[in-house]
Amino acid sequence: MSNGDEDNNIHDGEGGVGVLTRTKPKTKRPSLYRVLLLNDDYTPMEFVVHVVERFFHKNLEEATEIMLHVHHHGVGECGVFTFEVAETKVTQVMDFARKHQHPLQCVMEKK
Repeated sequence: MSNGDEDNNIHDGEGGVGVLTRTKPKTKRPSLYRVLLLNDDYTPMEFVVHVVERFFHKNLEEATEIMLHVHHHGVGECGVFTFEVAETKVTQVMDFARKHQHPLQCVMEKK
């Protein structure tokens, strides 16, 4: 019959007994990525606002602010996401821009 203490002991094959210890796996937060829109001279401002509203769920005021930042600074951040979400957003924006024949560029960079 076992008293419970023996369950945590392991035998080393030479008559000795060692204690089995359990280590907690260390979980690490996933890396985050910034999704950025890049300015160009051809994509209409209204289209950029629409993209930001549609794919980044910003209201009209926030989307306009992001669009103006892109326009004046050449680049603007739409959000920060895990790798998979950022990658999906970039693909969705790029596909949508191409479908509407705009050269809008969307990229992601590690934060």
